[in-house]
Amino acid sequence: MGEAIKMAEVNLQGTKGGPFGAVVVKDGKIIARGSNKVTMLNDPTAHAEIVAIREACLHLNNFQLTGCDIYCSCEPCPMCLGAIYWARPERIFFAADRADAAAAGFDDDFIYKEVSSSISDRKMTTYQLLRDEACIIFDKWIELDNKLPY
Repeated sequence: MGEAIKMAEVNLQGTKGGPFGAVVVKDGKIIARGSNKVTMLNDPTAHAEIVAIREACLHLNNFQLTGCDIYCSCEPCPMCLGAIYWARPERIFFAADRADAAAAGFDDDFIYKEVSSSISDRKMTTYQLLRDEACIIFDKWIELDNKLPY
């Protein structure tokens, strides 16, 4: 956890991104590090956890982080939490929480509330279109013999 927090602090210098750091650990060793690079890359998905997950998956040559733990300097935002669940590590550890991030001016808590709201109650107008056409693709996926489930 100390390494994730240290990375968050180091990221304060310059314009790389926000004060967030994350590490992925397997068998007691750090296999990947990530710091927030949102402003440096002009990429709203370049959060510390996402950067660390991408690096760890490359290191392991696998899209899953089986047997790994993720340490985050702050409770993962909804996007990062989703990515962490998709990566399937064993455990998540975090230091500061979403309320701490909100107090520092970050949207984590707001987005958590939006995600749990019904679509009609969200601040961003959202429409569903062509559902039947899209569901045909899922039917084809279900029938596919050579798929690699994830």
